[in-house]
Amino acid sequence: MSTSETARPATLDAVSLRELIDAGRAPRLLDVRTPAEFETSHIPGSYNVPLDLLKEHREELRNHLDEDVVLVCRSGARATQAEQALAGVGLPNLRVLDGGILAWQAANAPIKRGAPRWDLERQVRLVAGTIVLASVLGSVFVPQLKWVAGFIGAGLTFAAVTNTCAMGMMLGKLPYNRGASCDLDTIVGQLRDTGGRA
Repeated sequence: MSTSETARPATLDAVSLRELIDAGRAPRLLDVRTPAEFETSHIPGSYNVPLDLLKEHREELRNHLDEDVVLVCRSGARATQAEQALAGVGLPNLRVLDGGILAWQAANAPIKRGAPRWDLERQVRLVAGTIVLASVLGSVFVPQLKWVAGFIGAGLTFAAVTNTCAMGMMLGKLPYNRGASCDLDTIVGQLRDTGGRA
């Protein structure tokens, strides 16, 4: 078995997850998207634990997660990062929702909706595209600006190869994406109280 095969997290498809929930055997659902993305739409009963907060406080969170856990994000990339962080502190029974919230919605599964906002990946495309366009146009007058476009291109290439995105992490910290209060104490309180699911 290759290293890439052993590093691949266990997944659960949307249909199987829905069957577990309908049968009353729902795993703990942790949605690792930004609070704004979570407020826009999420699986009923899931908890919002943004990826940056999860990575920073994985040791504390591990103490409140002893049952089956399914990690959710938009498409599966951030949930995979969350799985690696939690597996690193010895949390068993971790799975990633295959295809993320997009697959859940495609399966016509129940969804709780709030005020619509742009998801983080769309924001990254807007910011990166705007910077590249402005630097290429500006390079007509200031030739060195072409290197800004090259830097953004290199960053996007690195993001694709490593399945991480520094620009996305920075944008996730903006007030627009923070939404309602989402701090460690609030999350731990919700995890302790099984009635605290959204």
